[in-house]
Amino acid sequence: MPILALSNISKRFGALTANDDISLALNEGEVLALLGENGAGKSTLMNILFGNYVADAGTVTLFGDPLPPGKPQIALQRGLGMVHQHFTLADNLSVLDNVLLGAERLTALRSARAAALAKLNVLAQQFGLAVSPDALVRTLSVGERQRVEILKTLYRGAKILILDEPTSVLTPLEVTQLFDTLKKLVAQGLSIIFISHKLDEVLAISHRVAVLRGGRLVHVGHTRDATKTSLATLMVGSEVARPIRNPSAQPSLAPRIKLSQICAAGTEEHASRVPLREISLTVSSGEIVAIAGVSGNGQALLADVLFGMVTPSSGTLAVHTQKPIARIHEDRQHVGVVGDLSVWENAVLPSLRASRFTKWGWLKRAAARAHASALVAQFDVRLRSVAQPIRTLSGGNVQKLVLGRALDGAPDVIIAAQPTWGLDVGAVSFVHAQLLSARARGAAVVLISEDLEEVFALADRIAVMVDGRLSAAFPVDQWSMQSIGLAMAGESAAHAA
Repeated sequence: MPILALSNISKRFGALTANDDISLALNEGEVLALLGENGAGKSTLMNILFGNYVADAGTVTLFGDPLPPGKPQIALQRGLGMVHQHFTLADNLSVLDNVLLGAERLTALRSARAAALAKLNVLAQQFGLAVSPDALVRTLSVGERQRVEILKTLYRGAKILILDEPTSVLTPLEVTQLFDTLKKLVAQGLSIIFISHKLDEVLAISHRVAVLRGGRLVHVGHTRDATKTSLATLMVGSEVARPIRNPSAQPSLAPRIKLSQICAAGTEEHASRVPLREISLTVSSGEIVAIAGVSGNGQALLADVLFGMVTPSSGTLAVHTQKPIARIHEDRQHVGVVGDLSVWENAVLPSLRASRFTKWGWLKRAAARAHASALVAQFDVRLRSVAQPIRTLSGGNVQKLVLGRALDGAPDVIIAAQPTWGLDVGAVSFVHAQLLSARARGAAVVLISEDLEEVFALADRIAVMVDGRLSAAFPVDQWSMQSIGLAMAGESAAHAA
């Protein structure tokens, strides 16, 4: 008998049907992969399971007993743990306090906190999820915050673990270590619902695969019978065409970005606490230079420096463009958009002073809405209305709007940090195509990514960032997965390349 069963689950938000009569089961000691495009209904279904949403119809049975709808605390008590794609952490508390929040009293005796700290350190080591227990969450990068979310759930001893994109910020070695640990836990009876857009990982870790499309369950089958192509086709409903970088394209000799011996210190207001140490980099028109590295090694601070948000303490920075620099921020939910504002308001936020949207200090609402509607159509943002709050969109659709807003006006310089984090295979292909198109028209693109497949697919040159230092940028054909992995682990990048 399944330990978890969702039966005939349906959920509607106004005219939108997010889940349509879905029935799905999970067995003990099983990894069930849940796939689907952004907006296919995966997050809604998992939120119903966890109790954050109440289904319009259907039931959930956990370990043979009905699970009361809308009761997350009961779900937690009965062994259900969930790591959300968008984090639920208290920024003003430490890592340890976030892990203990809701699990134990924050005012526990010193001996109890010492035991909790020891347990947390053991979990962090086992899973390759290194993060300082004393660090305030607001000082952490996106990748480090996701590690805290995973640790928080594991600390509570979940019997069923729902992982939403758990490896999107891990290195290949860390992914391997995580999978080794998950396999050991599964062998001991832990069950996992694994939500990921990385099809290689799905094929490597799961026993069965379930695919949602348009709110309906369109496929459930054994992973051994699946391929990357078949899964991608099931998700999208048609074959997915991957954009291909033209390796013969040569960048202009004219540099758009030039950093020389840049040093800068991180602060609590910025994502990275690792200072930049004598960073030198040149990016010319018509090329994509990728910055690879493990999250938290200074990439976010480098992006802030390039965008003019942080002034270097030494060194020189030159950006040659008459247009605004475009930035795709790694934290789309908290920094890239304002969640409670509408889609159309977010679409024009960076351009509010432009004459096309204001007159005598008054906002031209009709023009702003028309502009947002055009971006929505051009960048395939799927929504009900440009008037709905942007927080109600799926992560992938938020990212496509952020991308469209950034690329509006054909910028000469683009800073793209984790541009496809958490996106489905179709959305990834779309974002990649847009960045390659910008490259083809002569833009200089700095791609900051921890996804090595993405790095190799898009970059003309690759540099590796470790502990605030940046290696020389070598042509992509001088790197391999092994050599770049060694460089990310701290080996000499020149030797690795």
